[in-house]
Amino acid sequence: MSETNPHLKAIVREVSRRFADCELTYIDRESIDIGRAREQHAAYVETLSRLGVEVVVLPEEAELPDSTFVEDTAVVLDEIAVMCPVGAASRKPESKSVAIELCKYRPVKGLNGNSSMDGGDVLQIGQTVYVGGSARTNKFAEDELKKLVYPYGYSLKAVRTTGCLHLKTGCTYVGRGIVLINREWIDAWELDSVRLLDVPVDEPFGANVLKIEETLVVPASSPKTADLLRRQNFDVRTVDISEFQKAEAGVTCLSLVFST
Repeated sequence: MSETNPHLKAIVREVSRRFADCELTYIDRESIDIGRAREQHAAYVETLSRLGVEVVVLPEEAELPDSTFVEDTAVVLDEIAVMCPVGAASRKPESKSVAIELCKYRPVKGLNGNSSMDGGDVLQIGQTVYVGGSARTNKFAEDELKKLVYPYGYSLKAVRTTGCLHLKTGCTYVGRGIVLINREWIDAWELDSVRLLDVPVDEPFGANVLKIEETLVVPASSPKTADLLRRQNFDVRTVDISEFQKAEAGVTCLSLVFST
């Protein structure tokens, strides 16, 4: 049975039939099984539902290979949603339908000028918004986002990333003042107000986990990370996202989770 939480919502999108043509930056291309990816996506959605999340499933964007990675299209705070001018040119059209859905729950703002930003580069911890300086997110976007969130009491800190696609590829907030991190990819200097928990060295992608209330959703490919978190007395659920990992993605990439 689901643990009832009527105020938590997630937006996801069905897998594109062109998913195998996804963008890649730091990993080599492998054969992707679209059928298996869709099965894994359905299981991911079921996991969120069982955790009490109301899931909105947007229809497939057949001609947009990366469109199932809805996290990159927006930054959703309690007060506003900020649409991201995603960094890869092939992904620019992804945001439109997500913005239409988010308008039901938040005032929606956009970034101006020469901004480029992926939502995967934005990590909110309380009233601090951390922005990763990856190849997908530039200083223009960082400055624009800072202007938009400042009136609501948020501060913004830039974090340098090296060798990974997004900030949240290498670190995510797991609650209790703890950030799970791969320090090979993330400059921890700006993360000075939290406790850092290092992922096992042989599970570099394990740092990307999805927090749903008091439960952490962890990729099945990172069993040592899952055990590490259990030893910290976290409730852990694992999901198989192996086909999405071939597309340089993690568990946070597949959803936009927010309170309503």
